[in-house]
Formats: sequence, C-alpha cells, structure tokens
Amino acid sequence: MASKSAGPAEAASGSRRHNLVLLVVAASVVAVDQLTKWWALEALNDRDIDVFWTLRLHLVHNTGAAFGLGQDLDTVIAVVALLFVAVVAWASWGGQRLSLPPMLLGMVLGGAVGNLVDRAARGGDGFLTGAVVDFIDLQWWPVFNVADSAIVVGGVLLVATASRNRAPQPADEPDER
Repeated sequence: MASKSAGPAEAASGSRRHNLVLLVVAASVVAVDQLTKWWALEALNDRDIDVFWTLRLHLVHNTGAAFGLGQDLDTVIAVVALLFVAVVAWASWGGQRLSLPPMLLGMVLGGAVGNLVDRAARGGDGFLTGAVVDFIDLQWWPVFNVADSAIVVGGVLLVATASRNRAPQPADEPDER
C-alpha cells in the first residue's frame, strides 16, 4: 500500500509549482494593470469613452483605498499592502507554503503590487503617497482599475475557498450518543 504523505522531493516540487503559479499570476496581473493604466492615461486624459449600458472609461486619480475609500489613509493603505506582499513572499519562498490556492493568492498579490507601483511612481508628498490610476466607471459603483478587480475577486474567492475547506471543529461534529 502506497503512503499518502508526500516525501521531501514531492513536497519541494509542489512548493515550487505553487510558487511558480503564484508568481506568474501576480506578474500577469501587474502587467495587465500597468498596461491598462498607461493606456488610460494616454487615451482618457481629455475625454470619457462610453462602452455600453452604464460602463464608461473615465480617468480618476485615487489617493485612497480601493474604490476611492479612505482618501486620508494613503500611507496606511500603502504600508498594509507592503506588509501583505512581505508576508506572502516570506511564507511562500521561506518554505512555509501557504495552503491557499496560488492562483487566487497571485491575483491579490498582483493587485496589491500594481497599486503600490502607482503609489510609488505617480507623485505625492511623502512615502508611497502617489495617486492610483482608476478608469473603469460603472456609474453606480466607485471608479476602479484592474488591480482593484484582481484584489476583490481573488480575495472573495480566497475567503470562499478557505471557509469551504476549513477543518471541522469539535462543535461541528455530530453527537454520536
């Protein structure tokens, strides 16, 4: 009978695969996010583009958190994002492979990095206080960007996955009397 526990070689291979997926997804999100922001800065500087229904492309410079919330918390938001990136990097590459789906973790990580790039590169009066470029406007929701979308979708799916896969607690087990 074969053992169900993975040996060191299999665990290392699984960890490398996990980290590779996480890194590729995160890098892809950052690339798409920065390319779309570059396009928005070029194409939407002096006009809006109505796409369909309430979707329009409208350039906004956001100094707050996702969806324009927390306008006075730019440094706090940047520090929290940096801490998130550092924790994921430490846990993933420090040998503590996270038991979360790497694709979803990569979406959140890439979104955080994409918005941090804006905060670092787009001016501001202090540490990471530059404005994030937002341009997707539903007109009934705050304006957002690809990074915000990746953070929200990845985060919601991470929570759903984690809650679905959580280990049963003693109170969850049926009483067998």
